[in-house]
Amino acid sequence: MTSLEQQLAQLPGMTPAQLRAKWRDCWRRPAPDIGPDLLRRGIAWKLQSRVHGDLPNHIKRELERAAKSLRRGEELVSSRRPSLKSGTRLVRQWQGRVHHVLVLDDGYEYDDRRFNSLTQVATAITGTHWSGPTFFGLKKRKSVRRVARS
Repeated sequence: MTSLEQQLAQLPGMTPAQLRAKWRDCWRRPAPDIGPDLLRRGIAWKLQSRVHGDLPNHIKRELERAAKSLRRGEELVSSRRPSLKSGTRLVRQWQGRVHHVLVLDDGYEYDDRRFNSLTQVATAITGTHWSGPTFFGLKKRKSVRRVARS
């Protein structure tokens, strides 16, 4: 049994006072006023994230937006990221050539190669960095405001 597995196995038998002490050790701040079950979950998450890695920054931002909406009593809206189902084909014409991208469960296929993101595909097509969702028309570009000069 690994050290992480041992620590996780100990959590169910800990008293609330022990959980609060463990929280302080893990998070480096006092435990919030929540029940033992949530303390265990928070500690377990922190221990696992140290071993397996933390959430990507875009997920953290999305979670923070959701938390702010909930605190204001607003209804949660789905992620702003485009949701594409596996099997969807994206088509884009670029410099006289038509490019086809297949959406997979775990990424994208273009030109018999696999990519993790649409941005990687757009970069492969153009040879320069592009936002994938913008390149494929899934997200509108910000409009440029023009100021009339006198």
